Amino acid sequence: MLRRLYDWTISLAQSPHALWALAIVSFVESSFFPIPPDVLMIPMIIARPSRAFLIAAVATVASVTGGLFGYFIGAQLMESLGHPILEFYGKSGNFEDMAEVFNQYGAWAVVVAGVTFLPFKVITIASGVTGLSLPVFILSSIFARALRFFLVATLLYYYGAPIRDFIERRLGLVFVVFCVVLIGGFAILGML
Repeated sequence: MLRRLYDWTISLAQSPHALWALAIVSFVESSFFPIPPDVLMIPMIIARPSRAFLIAAVATVASVTGGLFGYFIGAQLMESLGHPILEFYGKSGNFEDMAEVFNQYGAWAVVVAGVTFLPFKVITIASGVTGLSLPVFILSSIFARALRFFLVATLLYYYGAPIRDFIERRLGLVFVVFCVVLIGGFAILGML
């Protein structure tokens, strides 16, 4: 089923309404959809590199807006909608433990999930449940999603199809290492 959903999402990239499809996929991916917007962005940018940064901007705005919907799910619809979504992603069992840690590091959790291929929707819902400051959530989401989508757009704009394999296979790992270094740097500065 997931493969058919992935193939269907890829087919949207060839549609004349691809930007709208990207906006919708970016929005729903931040709240409940399992396929990341990069799946649409990559073929769209390779097909029309001159629109790379417009495509990244659409993905960013729609993803942050979708993240706000995920926040709303966590804050207001946890019982009816939030728990089933978390169960689908296998995150409901340890959610209470995660929520406790989340209260301490919420902005970092949003940034890490926003730039890596961790399920961003779990973090958006957790942000609402734990009552993470809405301005902190919004700023962290904008930073993380813009960093991720504009980096993908920049790489594809300058290097095109040859960089596609790197993005699809290794960019998630690069983002994880980046986040570890960034957080470690701030931790070291905090100790000085």
